[in-house]
Amino acid sequence: MSEASEEIVTETLEVVENITEAVKNGTGKVPATPEGMAIAYGSLVIMALLPIFFGSFRSIKHHADQKENCEKTGEKPERMTQKDAAMFPIIASCALFGIYIVFKIFSKEYINLLLTGYFFLLGVLALTHLISTHVSRLLPSSVPLIQYHLKLTQDVGEDLIDFKFSTHDLVSLAISTVIGVWYLVKKHWIANNIFGLAFSVNGVEMLHLNNVLTGCILLGGLFIYDIFWVFATDVMVTVARSFEAPIKIVFPQDLLEKGLAADNFAMLGLGDIVIPGIFIALLLRFDVSLKRGSQVYFYVTFAAYFAGLMTTIFIMHVYKHAQPALLYLVPACLGTPLLAALVRGDIKTMFKYEDHPEEPETADDKKADATDTKKTE
Repeated sequence: MSEASEEIVTETLEVVENITEAVKNGTGKVPATPEGMAIAYGSLVIMALLPIFFGSFRSIKHHADQKENCEKTGEKPERMTQKDAAMFPIIASCALFGIYIVFKIFSKEYINLLLTGYFFLLGVLALTHLISTHVSRLLPSSVPLIQYHLKLTQDVGEDLIDFKFSTHDLVSLAISTVIGVWYLVKKHWIANNIFGLAFSVNGVEMLHLNNVLTGCILLGGLFIYDIFWVFATDVMVTVARSFEAPIKIVFPQDLLEKGLAADNFAMLGLGDIVIPGIFIALLLRFDVSLKRGSQVYFYVTFAAYFAGLMTTIFIMHVYKHAQPALLYLVPACLGTPLLAALVRGDIKTMFKYEDHPEEPETADDKKADATDTKKTE
């Protein structure tokens, strides 16, 4: 071998060695190409926007159904109080740190095995709820629609189980179970995302903030929570990488190179979708309550969420470090609608709006409470 050939071989080996060392010292994966990153982050943005958009509009019907049910039964709807909103970041911090400690003490494989089974059941139910209406429309007329009512009542008259379903719902359950088994066996990223999107849509639809002030308290507290656990500690990043459950949406950055077998993922936590999403859904219901034929507060906040998410991705790309998405999403999602309301003269109306206004206690209610108190004494 000539001296020139030996020099070329030596330089090539050095380059390979340097690349290998860089990979081992970093993520353990070959760095993504610009095209791969663009596809991955673009897909994450789309998957974040869709649940908020559709979940917000679904929340209008869910709110109306809940209100109708409360009027029939006389029960008060469940509300997140301002105290609940203030306590939520503290409770979430305790839960997050508890999971972190568990991962440090016990084997990650056994913990994820338990979590997989738990989220398998939740994911199947969430996906069934999401697709049941659409499956019912697509089924041929040869599939009969038979209604069932499962009810279990105590002797005292209290209903323990009161569940209505149909044969079409059973078909939806079967489809969801197949996807669940796919996730259970393969842990494929597509199955993970299907469940993650189902959780997100259901969360935005069903988790109701009753008023804007409660939403401001909740988002403000989680703003501090996210910054602390990402920047001050390694807790958030460690749990996100160790937690093998559909609590995040992922997309491979090496899809072009490896296809569906890709394994170098960009990720976004469901909390960064659902938490701002329930506030945006509240603003949509506020728009509907104004009866102006427009949804200006929903759309400006939705656009602000998109801008905040793009800012998160840009900062993360520039500094090559995990970013607390709520650091950028919360100011965007709170500041934009409040500024718009201030300009349009709706700020007082916005803060007075409540999904379920608390009815003033009547004289009969006070008398009944006094009677109950005497009986207790």
